[in-house]
Amino acid sequence: MQLVSQTARLAVDVPAGFEARVSNRAPDPADDSVSGAAGGGLGLVHVATFPLPTDIGDFGGGATPTMAFNDILVVLLEYGRESVGTALFSRQGRPRLTVADFDENQLQHNLAGQSGSQSFFVENGRAWCLYVVLGSHLNRARAVPVVNDVVSSIAIN
Repeated sequence: MQLVSQTARLAVDVPAGFEARVSNRAPDPADDSVSGAAGGGLGLVHVATFPLPTDIGDFGGGATPTMAFNDILVVLLEYGRESVGTALFSRQGRPRLTVADFDENQLQHNLAGQSGSQSFFVENGRAWCLYVVLGSHLNRARAVPVVNDVVSSIAIN
């Protein structure tokens, strides 16, 4: 199944056994310089091996505490155009993650046993954060190839 957001200019091929959401989130109203692909919103993708709650936070808040050992959460979050060209977003093209990219201290909120990775990059002139949470740090060797397949299935136009 493919999910598409014309507004956010994003698409994801959802693997069997995964749930996904593609949305166009509103920019920060306090910063009128922020605009995304459509000039009024920023792309956001959540892909998970478990049911996504309706009130999931941008970085998986509200979802990560429910993750089991084998679960995976992939988040692709767009930042405003003013981020392109900054040091944080100096990497061109999305990363291909390795086991070494995951750490138990890379999470927005550390939860016992979980592991995370966060990468910043620019693709198609748009600034992105790739944030991934694994249900178990011990399971990362099995999970990372799956994560990379999911990440490569996301089209940024």
